[in-house]
Amino acid sequence: MTVTVEEIDRTEAPFGRVASKDYGYNVKQVDQFLDRARAFYTSEDTSHKALTSHEVRAVSFDPAKGGYEARAVDAALDRLEDVFVQRERDELIAAKGEDAWLLQIGKIASVLRGRLHRPDGERFRRAKGRVASYSTDDVDALCVELVKYFEEDKPLSVDVIRRAVFAPATGAAGYDEAQVDAFLDRVVEMMASID
Repeated sequence: MTVTVEEIDRTEAPFGRVASKDYGYNVKQVDQFLDRARAFYTSEDTSHKALTSHEVRAVSFDPAKGGYEARAVDAALDRLEDVFVQRERDELIAAKGEDAWLLQIGKIASVLRGRLHRPDGERFRRAKGRVASYSTDDVDALCVELVKYFEEDKPLSVDVIRRAVFAPATGAAGYDEAQVDAFLDRVVEMMASID
């Protein structure tokens, strides 16, 4: 299911709100981002600042009392990201041909597979100092599922990757969060473009 521009109709609030004493996403920030996405998506004018699927995936909003319900916004952003990934793929194919898209996917897949085939506990760099890190066991378990998806055609939803949660670790006991997150962003990008 994909989100359409019509789904984000600004004549009424596009999402439910949490109770006034609870925290949700900042309404103004969400609305501004969705306005920007709509303007870019519907514009024939290429002078609008481009908005990419990566920006949709990376956007974050401040917490605010009485704000938009986070799960609903996150689900809409996931669908919006899928639309932007598909659009980027279609634009690449239109500009450079399907072979260019297949080459791009092949390069991404090669990088991903290289990391996925590293031994457990060695797939990502270890965090330094006493900073928060991700459980190596949890990350490695997800990587095993990704190998099955890429190499054995085992079904796996892109939303499983988007919603992955790893037990916390501290420092070198776990993987560096930024590196794992960047890797998973590339996985999401690839899965969204081929599904």
